[in-house]
Amino acid sequence: MRCLGIDLGWSSNPSGLCCLELVDRTLTLRDLRRESSIDNILAWVDQQAPDCAIVAVDAPTLIPNQTGMRLPDRLAHKHFGRYHAGCYPANLGLPFADRTVGVGLSLEARGFEHAPTIEPQHPGRYQIEVFPHPAMVNLFQLSQILKYKKGTIAQRKPELEKLRQFILERLPQIEPRLKLETLPSIPNKGTELKAVEDQFDSLICAYVAAYWWYWGTEKNMVLGDRASGYIVVPSPLT
Repeated sequence: MRCLGIDLGWSSNPSGLCCLELVDRTLTLRDLRRESSIDNILAWVDQQAPDCAIVAVDAPTLIPNQTGMRLPDRLAHKHFGRYHAGCYPANLGLPFADRTVGVGLSLEARGFEHAPTIEPQHPGRYQIEVFPHPAMVNLFQLSQILKYKKGTIAQRKPELEKLRQFILERLPQIEPRLKLETLPSIPNKGTELKAVEDQFDSLICAYVAAYWWYWGTEKNMVLGDRASGYIVVPSPLT
């Protein structure tokens, strides 16, 4: 089973892309990169997922509301606001909506059905919306998010180093286990730092895709539903 993560750039910014392959109970990294155009992102999906696969997108791919905030956005604030992990509200009146919804529709056209409910470990072609921050809070048992997205390079770099170590040390211990020898090192320049950040976010997306397909609702929570929009988040580890 291929598990794809897309840290989608909501504007014209590049998107992080990750492909993990699940065999038995072990995940192997197959690809980690960035692409700029939607056409290139979809071509990458076609290449990496010719058959059964699940695609997890960090972006609002279902937006039923013209104004205001979606149900999953409100629930994210309710459950994860205290960790500073509330998500940006989405509605159809915002500039990014056509781009993010369009990606979801393009995936549907390729046979990737939205899967806010799923039969665990059943082959198929699925897509889900995810949000890395709350996923990391629960998977890594954090008291607040890792703040690698805002601030100076000196502030962001050590937070991204923490994320790198969590991925290398913690995900190999959670089932399904990520077999990973190394990851890109953390650079010192801002543009290069952003590139690594996008790739790491896409890896978290891909891992959540695998975790949802493997466990379903036994070890995941779903914020929202198909009609209102939804976000899949791993449940707190026990």
